Amino acid sequence: MRTSTEMKKTKDTHLELEIPQGTSIEVEKNRVSVSGPKGKFTREFNPRVKIDKKDNRVVLKTKSARRADKALLCTIRTHIKNMFHGVSDGITYKLKIVYTHFPMSPKAQGSELVIDNFMGEKFPRRAAILNGVKVEVKGRDVLVTGISKEDVAQTAANIEQTTRIKDRDHRVFQDGIYLVEKDGVPIA
Repeated sequence: MRTSTEMKKTKDTHLELEIPQGTSIEVEKNRVSVSGPKGKFTREFNPRVKIDKKDNRVVLKTKSARRADKALLCTIRTHIKNMFHGVSDGITYKLKIVYTHFPMSPKAQGSELVIDNFMGEKFPRRAAILNGVKVEVKGRDVLVTGISKEDVAQTAANIEQTTRIKDRDHRVFQDGIYLVEKDGVPIA
């Protein structure tokens, strides 16, 4: 699904990535800062890959033609593409609240999601919300949004793991909060 305008592979150890409109990038050694309408996101990358900005492109180079370095080059390219997407459009994960007998009531309070009455438990369960991530509860849906794909995904995983049922038959007890959509793509 690569287009020639988005990414051009010139050599095995050299990749170029076009900077989307509405975003800007600053490169300082192995630290990359991307700014856009949703905010600013900074990240440090492995020093084995040299990152430069030329005109309207980001150029990624590695000196070695080893397989591991080529893989690292493509990984860093994908991280930078995710940074562009996060600061321009934002990242949204959608989770669904499922219960049968005991209606749970999750509420976002500060840096954690508090889940009351899960499986009729007396004490609430708590899931950590990472910095820069916003959690909204709308009916039976939980929306996790932010500009960092890793932080949004980790917060969604924290919520899902908090309502994990142990020592019971999973075919009968299906209560919990489950991931149903990753950034607009439904999970089958």
